[in-house]
Amino acid sequence: MKQKYLIFLMMSLLGISSCNRPDRSSVKVIPRPNRYWVNISEFKIDSQTRIITETSKKDVLEVCLYLTDKIKKSSGLELEIIDVNNIDSFRDDILITTHNADTALGEEGYFLEVSSGSLIIQALKPAGLFYAIQTFLQLLPPEIESPDVNEEIELAIPAVWIKDSPRFKWRGMHLDVCRHFFPKEFIKKYIDLIAMYKMNTFHWHLTEDQGWRIEIKKYPELTTVGAWRKEPDGKIYGGYYTQEEIKEIVAYAKSRFVTIIPEIEMPGHSMAALAAYPGLSCTGGPFEVANTWGVKKDVFCAGNEKTFEFLEDVLTEVIDLFPGKYIHIGGDECPKECWKKCGKCQARIKNEGLKDEDELQSYFIQRIEKFLNAHGKKLIGWDEILEGGLAQEATVMSWRGMDGGIAAAQMNHDVVMTPTSHCYFDYYQADPAFEPKAIGGYTTLKKVYELEPVPPVLNEEQSSHILGVQGNVWTEYIKTPEHVEYMSVPRMIALAEVAWTRTKYKGWDNFIERMENQYPRLDLMDINYSRGTYRITIVPELDTLKKVNKVKLESELFNPEIRYTLDGTEPNANSAIYTEPFEITATTTVKAGIFKDGNILRNASEKTVNAHEGVEKDQ
Repeated sequence: MKQKYLIFLMMSLLGISSCNRPDRSSVKVIPRPNRYWVNISEFKIDSQTRIITETSKKDVLEVCLYLTDKIKKSSGLELEIIDVNNIDSFRDDILITTHNADTALGEEGYFLEVSSGSLIIQALKPAGLFYAIQTFLQLLPPEIESPDVNEEIELAIPAVWIKDSPRFKWRGMHLDVCRHFFPKEFIKKYIDLIAMYKMNTFHWHLTEDQGWRIEIKKYPELTTVGAWRKEPDGKIYGGYYTQEEIKEIVAYAKSRFVTIIPEIEMPGHSMAALAAYPGLSCTGGPFEVANTWGVKKDVFCAGNEKTFEFLEDVLTEVIDLFPGKYIHIGGDECPKECWKKCGKCQARIKNEGLKDEDELQSYFIQRIEKFLNAHGKKLIGWDEILEGGLAQEATVMSWRGMDGGIAAAQMNHDVVMTPTSHCYFDYYQADPAFEPKAIGGYTTLKKVYELEPVPPVLNEEQSSHILGVQGNVWTEYIKTPEHVEYMSVPRMIALAEVAWTRTKYKGWDNFIERMENQYPRLDLMDINYSRGTYRITIVPELDTLKKVNKVKLESELFNPEIRYTLDGTEPNANSAIYTEPFEITATTTVKAGIFKDGNILRNASEKTVNAHEGVEKDQ
């Protein structure tokens, strides 16, 4: 029977090997596949289409069921799943298999071949099959993402040959649920977005000064006290996830091939825990869960053995909930002033032969690492864990630029690059005058896309320690799921391509073109994405040679259709089209927008430009 199976497979492979190879931009997929060809024919899915697979392999079957469920929800079609050993012919069918796959594909790579008569998905591992299906779904019409059945949808996919695998192992997104809390169903939706763009890691920031969000059965006051804060207006705010809810979310993420990395902050950012158990501090409290942002001076006492007993108990329960190999312990922004005044901490420094409080923090982190390693886990922390000496097996998350990551890689430690400049999605993404309030910064879609995670200063061996990249969403000013989506999307999509696609195959103009295929899908998924990349930057210029004022209109997009007005009215399809900087002779209100098919793609940008006084004078 295996021989028949291989014959079917080989016949299909031969069907497209001589296809035409037109412009690669024909594949409107993000992340961009690393190798592909395109033909002019297509494969159509209808009620007679079957999915042929290895039903005896549970993980493979679950991937197939994910696909059939997706197709049924949007089109009403119920595709039959048949075991490969029970077929007599293979025509107008979909084959999904891990059999005889190319070992070069690795753990997450895949092979996808589509001709007019067959569709083949092949991978070494189920994760690769899942990512192939994400590509497959993006090649279908956007209506495949419809939450309602649309029986008129034509499920046709272009004939392609794709051999694809990721550039980086770690392709992550982070979410802070402590400054503001988000319900379980939104966490699942966030995971769906991560998986849709072939990202594989969800960094779940679960504890902070402003709230403790994970149930720990041995320490109930972490949630009865630590999960709730009194806001400045007197209202009580908070929430937490029960262990049963966490198990449900972890299982959901697993079905999307997303690993969840929990973060339990220590030794700083611990006010919520100290409010519940003040004896773990240097001063004994009392404390309240923080209701303002910023770094707080009170932290876990590093000289108190009960601190380590508490943290090991907490981590024991966390380890039981999260099967991934990493536990994030924070390690960032830990003030040392309480340690300097604490008799227990100073005794610890003396007894352990430590130089100072930086080395005390290193002692703290190294001790926690030994506990995690003994329980089969690896420690990961923010780049401050470098200070005072890095724990032996620690992985560094480099956020204060790239320097921390470079230093760690040069010491042969693994690194995740997540510099604020490119990866902090709580930063503004367009003109702050037109955006929701943010923490500051300015990180556009294009800037995210231009991130190169491997610094050229690293040699080949050191570069191998760059595991990948991660986008971070801190929520001081982000209160709702809709706002999380707005700040994350489409920037996380750009980062997904940075993480997956090799540099030589990337291109901003082509990416923006492919993004046009994503927006209708995101609309159907009810994602409140930002259109900030469609904003126009209105730049006054002074031509000193000609002694005239000019205005330049800039956009991140490639060759956009920009229309503008100078009389304060809103631009429309009949307004002047921008071709080059234009002259103004008096103070002028400029309004400009990007148009496509006669429609403005976002509200117009606006700026009042003052004529430069020096132009009026005879120099």
